[in-house]
Order: sequence, then C-alpha cells, then structure tokens
Amino acid sequence: MNPLVIAYHLIWTVYGWWLPNDPRGSGSKTIRKDILKELGDLHYGRKPIQPANREVRQFQAKARPLLQHPLLAFDETIRGAVADALSEVIQQQRYTCYACSVMPDHVHILMRKHKHLAEEMIELLKEVSRSQLFFRGLVAGDHPIWASGSGWKVFLDEPKDVRRTIGYIENNPLEIGLPKQSWPFVKEYDNWPRHPGHSPNSPYAQRLRAVGRYP
Repeated sequence: MNPLVIAYHLIWTVYGWWLPNDPRGSGSKTIRKDILKELGDLHYGRKPIQPANREVRQFQAKARPLLQHPLLAFDETIRGAVADALSEVIQQQRYTCYACSVMPDHVHILMRKHKHLAEEMIELLKEVSRSQLFFRGLVAGDHPIWASGSGWKVFLDEPKDVRRTIGYIENNPLEIGLPKQSWPFVKEYDNWPRHPGHSPNSPYAQRLRAVGRYP
C-alpha cells in the first residue's frame, strides 16, 4: 500500500518544441498534421530508454521548417509575464506551489494536492498565461503558445520525493546558463503533510500507519 498522493510535478512545453512523434515519446495519441507524419512514428508516453540529445536535435531541425508557425522561444520578458500569470492563478485558486521554473521552451511547476485534478491545473495555468501573453502583445494573436496535449504529470506521495523534485526544478535554469529563478508565489516546503503540528489521524498518517511507517 502506497501513501496518498500529496503533490503534482506538472510540465508542459512551448509550441513546436515537443511534437507528437518526438523521439522521446509524447503525451499525444494522434498526429494531426499529415506533413509531420513523415518525421517518424508516434509513441504515446515517455520512452523508458531516452534517445541521445543528438537524435533529438536532428529531429527538431527536420521539424522546424514543417511547422505552421515559427518556433517560439521565451525570452526573459516573456518568462516574467508567464510567471505573473501563474501567480494570478495560484492566488485566485488558492493553490500551494513549492517550486517553479519557466524555461525558454517549457514550464516546470510543483503543486500541492488540491481539489482540482492535475490536468485541470495545467489547463488553467496554460489558459491564463496564454491570454496574458496575447494581452501584453508579447506574442502575435494568431500564434500558438503551448504545445497541444495535457503535458506531463508526475504524482508524488512522499515528502522526500517532493524535496528531490524541488531541487530538480530549481536546477533547471542553471543547467542552461540562466540565473536561478525566485518567484514570490513559491512557498518553502514544510514537509507537508507530515509538517510540524500535523494531525496523527489524518488520512495520510493513517495510510502510513497501516504499513508500519508512522510515526
């Protein structure tokens, strides 16, 4: 018996960077554009053995001229505007966010479990950020912002996994030479739901107790 899910690591990509038949696998079940089918077969889900970076770059180079719109990459101004939109959603919906990195071609965000499903969170965050970029005139109104599909969801059920994922997300910008990102809507992780003062009779504690892992 596993503990209850306590957090979601949500990832979604910018338009053109992760196509349905990407050699890494994807979250898409169909290739809507016939012109893209010649690039390769579709593999639903992330492949257990990932291709070399060289193969991914070769695929992207072949795909770029076939895209209906120019490849979109977020500069610092756009990344800040996306973060503003994420902040707006987090505040309005009363989400708790433990980590976030807005990259040139994708977004990582770590959310505490909420009444909304992970898929609902992604769609709302994408929708509001899309509207913000159009409203501010940072992206042309006829240009797609996000890749189609529902992105990637990683379900976390242990505080140690939450802490590990926080580190992974925080390191993402550093790995490509960007400065560390610090957003005001990110809350320091307090080991929830085993935080100081938590109820020993919470559903999570009861699940741990049932398998001899509490206290």
